[in-house]
Amino acid sequence: MGSGSDSNGWNRARGLAVKTLLLIGGALLVKRLRKSTTRWDHAHFVSKALTGQKYSKDQASRDPDNYFNIRMLTCPAAELVDGSKVLYFEQAFWRSPQKPFRQRFFMVKPCPKELKCDVELSAYAIRDMEEYKNFCDRPRDQRPQPEEVIGDIAEHLTTVHLKRCSRGKRCLYEGSTPPGGFPNSWNGASYCTSELAIMKSNEIHTWDRGYDDDGNQVWGQKEGPYEFKPAPTSSFNDMFSPFNFPPPPSMERRIEGSFVLQE
Repeated sequence: MGSGSDSNGWNRARGLAVKTLLLIGGALLVKRLRKSTTRWDHAHFVSKALTGQKYSKDQASRDPDNYFNIRMLTCPAAELVDGSKVLYFEQAFWRSPQKPFRQRFFMVKPCPKELKCDVELSAYAIRDMEEYKNFCDRPRDQRPQPEEVIGDIAEHLTTVHLKRCSRGKRCLYEGSTPPGGFPNSWNGASYCTSELAIMKSNEIHTWDRGYDDDGNQVWGQKEGPYEFKPAPTSSFNDMFSPFNFPPPPSMERRIEGSFVLQE
């Protein structure tokens, strides 16, 4: 009777020990897998997440007074010698994609080791924006080639430092410009800030704002970031949605308050 009880106790203890070892082993494996993700892996993931067509249609439907249905289109344009990816980026109203109101180059690379972040995303102006309109929509042989792209990278505009999101959050990466932002003179601003989040749902959330010397916001959304979702399958009804038409002239000033238009 006593020996059977001892045997059961030993079996339970052994089972508990095995479970503990399995849990520890699993935790070590997860930790090891995380460590195996290199700095460049993070940069490549962010580049891929930014690439493609995304729209703010759902947000415009929910809150048409503050948001428009904007197409955000990004694609690879070149790669630098150090491995940094150069992406072409443009935004346009859904109904007039051939007329982008915002064009940029993005440069994506790992954060410098001295900074506590994973990915550095910098925006640059383009020397000849007209030449790059609808860059991503064109066949590759009808686009400026990588060596031309590198030569057309103009002045630096902003840099956002992205970090992996903590567990339990909806995002994968999130970040912002450094404190104090970057110089900007549009519409009375003296500096601008940017926030970016890459969501698990493959959405991109962006929030760009300009401030004057007194800290008053003079351009950009006040209600929250723009939410860009991957391009949905088009339907006949979508074509005639009021959220897909360019706004009337009376609303142009409000649009300019939401975005920094081409200078």
